[in-house]
Amino acid sequence: MSGAVTTAPNAGAQRIARAFAESGKRAALMPYLMGGFPDLAGSRAIGEAGADNGADVVELGVPFSDPLADGPVIQQAGAAALAAGATLDAVLGVAEALAARLPVVLMTYANLVLARGPEAFAASAAQAGASGLIVPDLPLEEAPPVLAACDAAGLALVPLVAPTTPDERLARIGAQARGFVYTVSLTGTTGERAALASAFADVVARARARTSVPVALGFGIATPEQAAQAAAAGADGVIVGSRLVRAAAEAAAGEGGSGGRDPAAAVGELVAGFAAALR
Repeated sequence: MSGAVTTAPNAGAQRIARAFAESGKRAALMPYLMGGFPDLAGSRAIGEAGADNGADVVELGVPFSDPLADGPVIQQAGAAALAAGATLDAVLGVAEALAARLPVVLMTYANLVLARGPEAFAASAAQAGASGLIVPDLPLEEAPPVLAACDAAGLALVPLVAPTTPDERLARIGAQARGFVYTVSLTGTTGERAALASAFADVVARARARTSVPVALGFGIATPEQAAQAAAAGADGVIVGSRLVRAAAEAAAGEGGSGGRDPAAAVGELVAGFAAALR
């Protein structure tokens, strides 16, 4: 890949920090998209539409056969991407294209990282211009080799914390967090939820008290109103996933009143609405 290599110490974390600081919003907007869905070119177009409509950081999913943190919408998108032939290297090509516009944080699972080897995986991601990496099934105790590889490559290894994470463990996770702490707003998998705001303030406050990096809230945020509530609760970043992936799927299939609409346009319109709610 020909993208700039992110090898300077903390380079990825620094780029993410700038995106948070310069967002011009109450919280940075971080849309999620599935690499290779509805196809590789389509996922790149979706990411570019996000950048055009107010995204500050993009979370780029790498499709995997057993995505234990993902709900049905994202699982189905990942399965479709795999069936269409998406590979890790192909998704890194999407990352390379998007990284010219805004920071890209890869979201994948430990099997893919360990199969390639932490050093090789981190180097490939940095070569593609990625700024960070999220590995939901990488527990704190098993993270050191991946963290060391990411640090060496200038890639921010972003940890997740849940409402059920004990304070002592949360502090240890927060102490080694890079880029931001992905704060899960609920127990369960990704997916749209109708009512969440009452829990936002507590989970954000607990995470913020135990780390020096920004706190981003995700899982279940499906409306601009919920995004605004997350910002009001003190989140530095707001991650929106399933709602956008569903819009892409419906547009590609001509469902949900989309009438065969371009998936990138459908997602871009939604991202613009979320961005407006955060300004």
